[in-house]
Amino acid sequence: MHIGLIAGIGPAATDFYYRGLIERHAAAGVPLDLTMAHADVREMSRNLVGKNPGKQAELFAGLVGRMKAAGAQAAAITSMGGHFCVNELVAISPLPVLNAIPAVNAALAKGTFRKIGILGTRTVMESKLYGGIPSVEVVPTEGAALDLVHDNYVAMATIGQVTEAQRRVFFEEGRKLCARGAEAIMLGGTDLFLAFAGHDPGFPVIDCADVHVDAIFARSGT
Repeated sequence: MHIGLIAGIGPAATDFYYRGLIERHAAAGVPLDLTMAHADVREMSRNLVGKNPGKQAELFAGLVGRMKAAGAQAAAITSMGGHFCVNELVAISPLPVLNAIPAVNAALAKGTFRKIGILGTRTVMESKLYGGIPSVEVVPTEGAALDLVHDNYVAMATIGQVTEAQRRVFFEEGRKLCARGAEAIMLGGTDLFLAFAGHDPGFPVIDCADVHVDAIFARSGT
């Protein structure tokens, strides 16, 4: 299947999805048929903060239309933060949308963890990943931690690089959630792999973006 990826939100997230799909297709011996369209991460951030999912969905739908014209048969948003408008996008998209949230919920339902914490944008944390993971109990991020994690995450995602100070914030806040009962921490921001890959934070980690890439491959590899 020819897949269309809404990319650019941010650059490291795009690279994560692209490399992940290349590796999975190569391992399976299946050709990768792919088109990407670039979205503006700063514009998306403004619509996210301004709570304007409809406007962002319209922008994404325009990109999906371009990918459809290039032959794509389904589309995906390469960003967990970008899923804040996924319901609005599904309603107007010219192509079927490979939504990450049901895929993540299904993966959690099959796992052994029943209580998790979430790190990501403020909207991801406040909504407990958009209210779409009823298979587990979410230990909420609260108070000043919401702003701290959000600000550090957005700064990291915008440039596609992580600092040691940012990594410490994510690890410390994850440990606090575990101390409050979380059995694992879900990376609800695609770019969080920059902070966590190759490092042991001291708690189990579930990467939403990796689950999403698996789900996209399951469709694109057919």
